[in-house]
Amino acid sequence: MLFAKYFLSLQGYYIYGNMNQGDYIEKFSNNLFWDVDKSQLSMDDYPAYIIQRVLEHGQMNDWRLIYRYYGLQRIVDECKKMRTLDPVCLSFICTISHTKEEDYRCYHFRQSTPTLWNS
Repeated sequence: MLFAKYFLSLQGYYIYGNMNQGDYIEKFSNNLFWDVDKSQLSMDDYPAYIIQRVLEHGQMNDWRLIYRYYGLQRIVDECKKMRTLDPVCLSFICTISHTKEEDYRCYHFRQSTPTLWNS
């Protein structure tokens, strides 16, 4: 696992080099932020929004961008506060960070919301 983290960070460094916030936003896949003006988007002001979009709809290059910008601990901290998160994304974050699903708000919110007619 340590090798995987090292490889992700090393690969991100060589691919992306030293970039500012605007460069990161421009490198995201076009389908992620189709409904907002990218010029108004700030990675520091809206980290939860960006992280959730990348986890639920992004590609591996998008993941590398947020991993390089925020770091794993910041991504985990933001995910723990999210009210909703796709179950697959939650499992991915828990696996890569070695955390429990019970530590995340979205896990408890999903458990407390009843489904109708087993749908």
